[in-house]
Amino acid sequence: MTERQGEHGRVPAAGPHAGTHNDLSGSASSVVQAGQVSGDLHVHAAALAPAPRPAQLPGDVRGFVNRAAELRALDGLLDDPPGAHQDSEALRIAVVVGTAGVGKTTLAVRWAHRAKGHFPDGQLYVNLHGYDPGPPMTVTDVLGRFLRALDVPVGRIPAGEESRAELFRSVMADRRVLVVLDNAATAGVIRPLLPGSPGCLVVTTSRTRMSGLVAREGAYRVSVETLSEAESVRLLRSIIAGYRAEDDDAELAELARLCARLPLALRIVAERAAARPRMPLRDLITDLRDESGLWDALSATGEEAGEEGAGEADAVRTVFAWSYRALTPQAARMFRLLGLHPGPDFRVEAAAALSGSTPSHARRHLDNLASVHLLEECGHDRYQFHDLLRAYAIDQAQREESADDRRAALERVLGWYLHSAAAAARAGSGAYTMQLTLEAVDDRVRPTAFDDGKAAIAWYETERDNLATAVRIASSAGMDRIAWQIPAVLTMVIADREPADAWLPAQRVALESARRAGDRYGEAITLDNLGIAYRHLFRLSEAEECFDAALSIFRELGSTFGHARAANGMGVAYMLAHRVDDAAACFERALEQARGLDDPVYVGAFSRNLGWALLEQDDLDQAESWLSRSASLLADADEPLERAEALTLLSAVHRRAGRSSQANQLAEQALAIAGEADGTLFEALALLELGRVCLAQENGADALGHLQQAAVLFQRVGRTDLQAAAWDTTGEAYLLLGRAEDAIAFHRRACSTFRARNDSWSLALSLARLAEALTSQGASPEAQRHRSEAVELLAAFPDGVAEAKRAEVQAAQAET
Repeated sequence: MTERQGEHGRVPAAGPHAGTHNDLSGSASSVVQAGQVSGDLHVHAAALAPAPRPAQLPGDVRGFVNRAAELRALDGLLDDPPGAHQDSEALRIAVVVGTAGVGKTTLAVRWAHRAKGHFPDGQLYVNLHGYDPGPPMTVTDVLGRFLRALDVPVGRIPAGEESRAELFRSVMADRRVLVVLDNAATAGVIRPLLPGSPGCLVVTTSRTRMSGLVAREGAYRVSVETLSEAESVRLLRSIIAGYRAEDDDAELAELARLCARLPLALRIVAERAAARPRMPLRDLITDLRDESGLWDALSATGEEAGEEGAGEADAVRTVFAWSYRALTPQAARMFRLLGLHPGPDFRVEAAAALSGSTPSHARRHLDNLASVHLLEECGHDRYQFHDLLRAYAIDQAQREESADDRRAALERVLGWYLHSAAAAARAGSGAYTMQLTLEAVDDRVRPTAFDDGKAAIAWYETERDNLATAVRIASSAGMDRIAWQIPAVLTMVIADREPADAWLPAQRVALESARRAGDRYGEAITLDNLGIAYRHLFRLSEAEECFDAALSIFRELGSTFGHARAANGMGVAYMLAHRVDDAAACFERALEQARGLDDPVYVGAFSRNLGWALLEQDDLDQAESWLSRSASLLADADEPLERAEALTLLSAVHRRAGRSSQANQLAEQALAIAGEADGTLFEALALLELGRVCLAQENGADALGHLQQAAVLFQRVGRTDLQAAAWDTTGEAYLLLGRAEDAIAFHRRACSTFRARNDSWSLALSLARLAEALTSQGASPEAQRHRSEAVELLAAFPDGVAEAKRAEVQAAQAET
């Protein structure tokens, strides 16, 4: 295949559907009915599936004790009519605050499960990792996750925090959703994640008092203190019940005091007591007190904590150390090595790679660690750390593992992520990946294999954060080949499934690593990937710089495949900028390289791209020749979706040449092929072309029918980057039907989108169409303003097509 780069789902971003040419490209993603068209035909909005109901709350915990006052305080936020601390028109916000390990998350999750029935549109949850030793979640990433959970297609998720926050508030408007934001470090992280709907409720947990959120947003603070002595004893008894004979309350109270009456520490101690039913509690207390003395001797915290002695933090670490020293040597090694893992949650296989063991051995150790509350099981074969325990594990790895052993473990787990990611990309995104010799991995590491694309993509989506963090860690550790190869193998998965800016930070780190290592091939691949990202963001000058630099390096290295890929990528960027002559030259260069590879799929795909450029140049004879050749090659290569796209372009050639019958036949053929191959996007493109053929035949009603069907499919695949061009097409259809007001509404919406994207070429064409619709309504002054702007914009494009369009708009100006 050629350069798909996320434009079309399975196949290249090659064809007029990249969003520049308003004659063929575009989507009618939301063709809204504005009334009766003619006779009995109506065009209705796409019938959307019911919005999903996210249910993201973690599981509740056993042994929850008391907190009755705190639960009642949170219940007050549900009062109807509102309680004294509520405003019926304001968003309800609760901040659950308290020291580390006091049980804030447990309380928030317990209450959320009790209250979720009040929120029929679901629950959103995220651990922001505000106090984790690793990097916290970024607001941009959290918003992206929430929007996906709310069924917003990836193509509709904008780049940047502000734009995503605006879309999140829009999507949440009029919904009743419970949002839990766990482990927030600052109020600044919380604010962009707040929905605007008063029907929603937000619960956040933090170690800080969040005074700014209370003062400015009216949040209701619920402070969580350490448990009382009675509550601590009750929690201990709830866990040891059924394992031990009746223990003395006084001894349990002393045990609780040594744990600073913090639930996290109490659970760990109680689990150890339950595992030793015949050991007198007094002996456990003695062991723990001895551990406390050892900790005081090893640290300065006893002096630094003031009159309170070691304090709560030291009590927690004392319990951690006490439990850790009771582990078998193998389990203890697993625990501390897990501190080196890129993120706080991980699969069994990743733990096996870290320790150099088999998954079955790793699973046994992980289950042991979970049984004593040093880990939590958070899914099938998946585990996670509490942030305090992760920090402790890192400390132990630094203390007890040599630098060489730590590096070897890190190489194993990062190698596992690299090779597993490569396997996921092969299974989940087809064959279009750069030719790479992956960094070698330890023989004991068993990368994950995938039987089908669905499992591969599910793995990627689960491991997304760990993969991105792995790039940063690999770079920091000087493992530069791993650092640049992880995003390189995931190129198509990222392009197909992520907002354009999602991997930009990791890709920039990858570029630094490749350059630091002097790896020219890695540098070229990473530059090419960055070009794709910038192009998707419509930052075309940056995209062109990246593709140009990649081309230079690929040429220097004699990489035919890389040369072809980067030349094609540059061509697509030029098409988006309406630099059609330059794009054609790039496609010709890519085609020349593809012939050298003797790959009929690439030859066919690049021939199609060249046909696209020729179509945009109005060289219909040459476009027809290249597109016919492309369709034949792709048919022989058994690439149905690539062929369907070529046929759709060929239909456009015939339509422009006035051969509507042939155009209709080719578009119908493309539609059938795409349907058989389950190519939803390509069905939509063919339907859109059928709509344009109907417009050429002055059959506006049938055109709207095709556009409506295309709209449903474009909505399904999330191709809203093409939506504005489709609005222009729909506006033309309504104007043909004599419904100028509807046409004006669609053209205005298209203009607004093109202006926001800084897409001058598409904006100029859309302004000219808007002016035409306004003129038909007698709004000549406004129409003239739009034509004047269109003429000014078109002057920046020196090609013949632009000059002809400019002359056409000027002639319309003169007539009015």
